[in-house]
Amino acid sequence: MRYRFDQIFTENSAGTLSPIRQIRVGGVSFGPGVSFGPDATFGGVNFHKYKDHELEVDDEGGTLVIKAIY
Repeated sequence: MRYRFDQIFTENSAGTLSPIRQIRVGGVSFGPGVSFGPDATFGGVNFHKYKDHELEVDDEGGTLVIKAIY
């Protein structure tokens, strides 16, 4: 299923990103309460570069597993 970026992440006032729901990418899981800056990568992906994109995800027991970015 495809989601807009802003359906999965929120941008905080400090310019960091935080997931709205529990997510997993490249074997790394994290969720609400975690924030990361523009230099952070997860599974080789820097999400700050994809703010205006859609994400292909699978919902596995409430965890959104990010499969692709469009």
